[in-house]
Amino acid sequence: MQTIVFDLTAEFVELNQLLKLVGLVDSGGAGKNMVASGAVSVDGRQELRKTAKIRSGQTVSVGELRVRVQ
Repeated sequence: MQTIVFDLTAEFVELNQLLKLVGLVDSGGAGKNMVASGAVSVDGRQELRKTAKIRSGQTVSVGELRVRVQ
């Protein structure tokens, strides 16, 4: 499993934007579609809220890729 570390510069980042910022999708809209498809987990639980607030210490998973937010 590959892990990407994302350095948060604000209080939170919306999930669909995080997927865009780490290069998993080309746009926020594509990020929303990925979340809606059920392919995204936050801290081991499926997340269907496209604009869920992701904060420092959380881990987002898509397939074999993990994004650790710090």
